[in-house]
Amino acid sequence: MCYYDQYKMACNCFKWGHFRQHCTREYRTGETCGMKLVMATYQMEEQCKVCTKIETKYNRIRKEQDRIKRWKKEDRHGRKASIAASEDTIAELEAEVNDLNIRKYEALTQLRWYVNQP
Repeated sequence: MCYYDQYKMACNCFKWGHFRQHCTREYRTGETCGMKLVMATYQMEEQCKVCTKIETKYNRIRKEQDRIKRWKKEDRHGRKASIAASEDTIAELEAEVNDLNIRKYEALTQLRWYVNQP
């Protein structure tokens, strides 16, 4: 139960910061007991890396969907191959977003810390 700083992101995710203080369970110099307690929490303006990647992929999905709508509107040009390629890209991006969401959820539950929405 050694004490660390905690950085809380704008997306309500967090990361551990620097080691601050030993607990009473660990007496050896330079060693920690392995359990982390929060000494201080610092709010950060930016989102975590995973949430930033998720947001970027959602923006790419939105752009591809807009392109598909535009191409379907201009149906006379015969862009069926382009539409199919964009739909494949959207499917790949959605799979990547799902993987990132799973990774984020696993990281939060492994640490027994759940997102508390205000």
